[in-house]
Amino acid sequence: CSENVTGELTQLLSSIQTAVKAVSAAVRRAGISDLFGVAGNTNIQGEEVKKLDILANDLFINMLRSSYACCMMVSEENENVIEVDAEHQGKYIVTFDPLDGSSNIDCLVSIGTIFAIFKKQQPGPPSKADALQSGRNIVAAGYALYGSATMLVLSTGQGVQGFMLDPSLGEFLLTEADMKCPARGNIYSANEPEKNTVKCLDSKLTTQVVTSTHY
Repeated sequence: CSENVTGELTQLLSSIQTAVKAVSAAVRRAGISDLFGVAGNTNIQGEEVKKLDILANDLFINMLRSSYACCMMVSEENENVIEVDAEHQGKYIVTFDPLDGSSNIDCLVSIGTIFAIFKKQQPGPPSKADALQSGRNIVAAGYALYGSATMLVLSTGQGVQGFMLDPSLGEFLLTEADMKCPARGNIYSANEPEKNTVKCLDSKLTTQVVTSTHY
């Protein structure tokens, strides 16, 4: 119903897009601007925080706070939720990892941003329960990839769309409409960082999965 359309989600996504552009620019200037290396502290996951982690986190927090569409943020870099001051609050909660894969920063490997957006469930001030909703309640989600180009992949529940940042225009252009995993393929990929401690990801099972898969 058009009377329930406020434009807040569009405004919020626009702010996220702007933050992605700013992070992309910082990533490309990291060497020149001395943004490589660790900042000297760890995040809530026990990981060493890189200088770019801090910058990306600040960029996202500031952009989301000034969007007037967000009431609460949950960042991997912060131990506690970040509540937006009352005069700037909107109705959405954004959870994000501002710079995923930051251990790859110093060796120039692709890194990215991951985010998901939820809607506040009850009127009044936001609560921690709003930030702990089921993934089934996600309103929109996506990721940005900073590599040879900057790509933004987004879904609002009606398919997945891919956008590429055109540096000459400073805008994201739709390049991959209605993205889908192929029904068939010949590539097997799995994340096995804990294969020595997680029984279901040991090499024997991996071999079984590969040899039992029919292409």
